[in-house]
Amino acid sequence: MCDMCSSDEIVYKIELEGTMLNVCEKCSSFGRVIGRIKQAEPVKAKKKQGRIAQAASEGMLKPKKTTETVQLVVSNYSDIIKRGRERLGLKQEEFAKKLNEKESVIHKLESGQIKPNIDLARKLERFLKVALVEEVEIEGGEGVSDARKGATDNLTIGDMINIR
Repeated sequence: MCDMCSSDEIVYKIELEGTMLNVCEKCSSFGRVIGRIKQAEPVKAKKKQGRIAQAASEGMLKPKKTTETVQLVVSNYSDIIKRGRERLGLKQEEFAKKLNEKESVIHKLESGQIKPNIDLARKLERFLKVALVEEVEIEGGEGVSDARKGATDNLTIGDMINIR
């Protein structure tokens, strides 16, 4: 279950305010994506194992590193959005109406106060004809142990969720 919205689908492990959370794809945009979570496969009845399978199960073989592609909003999204709007000669109010969004959302996006989710970023990309979403490859199993570096000792809402 997603630690943020209680969705049954858990896809990503993210870091949010120094806390590790297992979240769905929608909630992954609220933090820094650490990696993709593999879904547990149903347990099958044991069969006779060959030498390679036995060696793997006993930890003698090194697991292959896997890479996952994750979509992230670029860090300079606010400048790109503002320049794109100005290039079209639109005021924030006019731009908001054309996108069917609130003017306050446009203002907060352009000032960097909020980060657009992937759906909104795609909508902005189509309208402004700019690139706001980048695909990043993340190696599975790497970097998770270092994810809490620089984390504060302050208790957050995410910590409260993990305590249960």
